[in-house]
Amino acid sequence: MLSVLIETRNHEDALARTLACLVSGAVEGVVREVIVCDSGSSDRTAVVAEHAGCHFVGEGGLEAGLRKARGDWLLLIEPGARLMDGWMDAVLEHAGEASAPAKFRRSGRLMERLFGARRPLAQALMITKREAQALAKPGSAADVIARQVKARRLDAEIMVAPTSG
Repeated sequence: MLSVLIETRNHEDALARTLACLVSGAVEGVVREVIVCDSGSSDRTAVVAEHAGCHFVGEGGLEAGLRKARGDWLLLIEPGARLMDGWMDAVLEHAGEASAPAKFRRSGRLMERLFGARRPLAQALMITKREAQALAKPGSAADVIARQVKARRLDAEIMVAPTSG
């Protein structure tokens, strides 16, 4: 049902945290596949992805990942972000009754939610594959797609990935 795409570059630890929260979705059949779109990692990102059973795309970036995705719905998520309990029900409900893109609610303290990361994918993005392909530009990243859509709010929370560097 859902293809998860994660763009990475030297994110081995962050990728492992995100993949851990997706295991229950894979077991329940909500997550059909996870595609790691890498842009030249020099750490063990590829090993983490392969050991977790992900499709690892080392060339072609997001475009290659979109072509490889088999699900009708995509979840674009940053490495290090973690979906909180209840996310599967919210995703299934949204996919069953809507075709509009959707984002998760921030988890955490009020000040973190108000003043935390404002990256386009900080709250992940659930979007149909068809719409994502239409919005993707050659050579662009997932945040380009996220900037172009007005997304609904899912009734599920995400622990936003910490900012790097």
